[in-house]
Amino acid sequence: MNDTILMDKGMKCLIETLGEVGAERFITKLIREPFDYTKWQRDLFEGMTIEEISRDAAEYCKANPR
Repeated sequence: MNDTILMDKGMKCLIETLGEVGAERFITKLIREPFDYTKWQRDLFEGMTIEEISRDAAEYCKANPR
C-alpha cells in the first residue's frame, strides 16, 4: 500500500468514525501537540490481558459492523 492509499483510507476511517469536523480536529490536535503513539497505546492497554483486549475488540466490531 502506498502513502496516498494509506492517507485516503485513514481519512475515510476518521470521517466515518468522527465526522468531518471531528476528523479535522483530531488531525489538528496531532499536529499541534507532541504525540507518542507507543506511550499512548501502552497507557491505553495498561493492566489489560490480551484476552480482555480481544474481547473488547470483538464487542466493538459487533456494535459497529461495516
